[in-house]
Amino acid sequence: MAEEHYILFAVASGDVEETEKSIEELSLLLDTAGGVADDYVIQSLPHPDPATYVGSGKAHELKDLVNAYEADGILCDDELSPTQMHNLSDITDCKVIDRTMLILDIFAAHAKTKEGKIQVEMAQLKHRMSHLRGIGKAMSRLGGGIGTRGPGETKLETDRRAINKKISSLSKEIETMKRVRSTTRKKRTDGSNLTAAIVGYTNAGKSTLLNKMTNADVLAEDKLFATLDPTTRLCTLPDGEEILFTDTVGFISKLPHQLIDAFRSTLEEAKYADIIIHVVDRSDENASFHMDVVYNTLHELGIKEKPVITLFNKSDVASEDMIFFDEHAQKSIRISAKTGDGIDNFFEALEELIHERMEYIDKVIPYSDAAEINRIRKYGHLISEEYVPEGIRIKAYTEKTL
Repeated sequence: MAEEHYILFAVASGDVEETEKSIEELSLLLDTAGGVADDYVIQSLPHPDPATYVGSGKAHELKDLVNAYEADGILCDDELSPTQMHNLSDITDCKVIDRTMLILDIFAAHAKTKEGKIQVEMAQLKHRMSHLRGIGKAMSRLGGGIGTRGPGETKLETDRRAINKKISSLSKEIETMKRVRSTTRKKRTDGSNLTAAIVGYTNAGKSTLLNKMTNADVLAEDKLFATLDPTTRLCTLPDGEEILFTDTVGFISKLPHQLIDAFRSTLEEAKYADIIIHVVDRSDENASFHMDVVYNTLHELGIKEKPVITLFNKSDVASEDMIFFDEHAQKSIRISAKTGDGIDNFFEALEELIHERMEYIDKVIPYSDAAEINRIRKYGHLISEEYVPEGIRIKAYTEKTL
């Protein structure tokens, strides 16, 4: 499929520099979707114009840029209302898509598992349902390409009842999958292994880290949202402790609320994890902002007061004056998931954090109570055992409730 070219646009209601950073990210998202950003327009307004988002004058300027670049359409950095999309389509006479449609399109292209595909389809159907009324030409101009992947379009424009029926059907499937995920999670928990959820802004290097630690062979590309479906792998730490790592979907600013809802069960891997591993791209000048997005999203999902280890990744390419401290984390470590530098320090910090949750015991267990050792093996970490006349002398870390 030939590359599609777009003119990007946004409204700056506050800091123009922040809006420019968001536009830069939008350009990266477009690149991930297979498109090209030819130019961009930023309009300073107290708030977006309810009719055209950028105002009539800027809308006509967008039309001139589309014609000058022979672009395929315009791409907004926010979510447009049906009225705004309709009016912009009328003025510019071209394809109009917004940030939400673009992100949903990327998710549709990258979801590989059945659950992931269903969750994306659900989110797309809900978004398109909310935009059917008054969308007019804007919808008909979409044709194919970016913004249209996922569920078929033919009934989206004409049959609300069919869409509602499909949404209801998908909701039931997602609930079934949620129960299956819950059962799978419970089995993992019953297996006594501690769990750690790897979270972070998209493209921070989470999949690369999982591959380095566990040889998981997860796709790791230098693109936003290269992987969407969660992967869980067992890792044995240097002290023999076993822990399950789960790589979760990357976070992003202005994440469509439809995706928060659709991926809630997937992101709940972080909610039920014992420890949060927060991966930050230390080489990115927007690292502090990205960290805020991650924590805000975690709080929105009800994930609070979990022990956190923050890994400042890509230290091999980051300048020395870049940030490498997280006030919200128990421990902050500089690493390079690509080269492996700092992974030993991370494992050491992880072992310390695990041991802080447990208590160290050094005692002799009578042979008549030998079953207690099996409990320690299952729920704790047995360091050594020695058979002596009085019984079995063990050194171990156990849950403090044992």
